[in-house]
Amino acid sequence: MINLNDAYEIAKYIKESKKITPVKVYINTNLISFKEAKEFKVFGSNGSYILIGDYDTINDFLKGKENLINDIYIEYDRRNSAIPIYNYLHEHARIEPGAIIRDMATIGKNAVIMMGAVINIGAVIGDNSMIDMNAVIGARGIIGKNVHVGAGAVIAGVLEPPSASPVIIEDDVLIGANAVILEGVTVKKGAIVAAGSVVTHDVLEGEVVAGSPAKVIKIKDEKTADKTKLMDGLRDLD
Repeated sequence: MINLNDAYEIAKYIKESKKITPVKVYINTNLISFKEAKEFKVFGSNGSYILIGDYDTINDFLKGKENLINDIYIEYDRRNSAIPIYNYLHEHARIEPGAIIRDMATIGKNAVIMMGAVINIGAVIGDNSMIDMNAVIGARGIIGKNVHVGAGAVIAGVLEPPSASPVIIEDDVLIGANAVILEGVTVKKGAIVAAGSVVTHDVLEGEVVAGSPAKVIKIKDEKTADKTKLMDGLRDLD
């Protein structure tokens, strides 16, 4: 098991991992036998088959047999990928179509990952937190509990350069749409980052920041807290 707190170790893992191109191949043929195919999965019968595995492996198997194939169609979504997609079927979370979550991410209970969100290796999403549409949580980014990361926001990853410290978003923080949180920044508990802000320095507990670069515009009061409260009904799966 690699140390996800060590960027060099993650980079070594990526370098040394076998690069694969997962494909699903639909093939019509009555003249090819797949009984000896051991390195990829085969489904189907009577001349209609689905092959699932690495493109290069399947391609090598079919090489020289082109004239035996009646029809073929290949589905793919990556090439020479080093990090597989995270298997989140066991997670007690709402994960919508089009979200991309790479392996070795952590998804908390009742988290919500919306369409188009990207969560990279080593990222942590806390319980009850929402990652809204097209938001990006970079490698090793840490999102606390009850956080809202707005649509299109970017939590910078720190795999490269490897010397940078990860971004930490503490509990009960609201990050507005299209905001950018740069490497090494900590946004402390209960803070608010306005939409479109670029945060280059730590944000203290309860501060409301806005602008590029972001500056403190107020301390969160009861009225602001009410305006930015989360909706539990969007998260509760029980």
